[in-house]
Amino acid sequence: MFISSAFAQTAPAAAAGGGDFMSSLTGMLPLVLMFVVLYFVMIRPQMKRQKEHRAMIDAIAKGDEVVVGGGILGKVARLSEQYLHIEIASGVEVQVQRAAVVQVLPKGTIK
Repeated sequence: MFISSAFAQTAPAAAAGGGDFMSSLTGMLPLVLMFVVLYFVMIRPQMKRQKEHRAMIDAIAKGDEVVVGGGILGKVARLSEQYLHIEIASGVEVQVQRAAVVQVLPKGTIK
């Protein structure tokens, strides 16, 4: 009627010995699934935006109309390796870093 204590102590060990690998794999499955979802929802789109921004900055040419991070609009007057000289008014130029450019506007936007 009662199970002997020796048999009761060995029964869970025998059952866990065969399914130990599967139980650890099942325990890690939610963590792996969360990382996959995080990659496709957050990491991959952010990398795509960075790549597009880098391509936009590399394609800036003299005469382009741009918006800088602070909201300043102007035409690119001069280019250098890391800086742009933006003409914001007649005879007024501002020097900004290339990375500060948020958007390149279509020609004729600034009047």
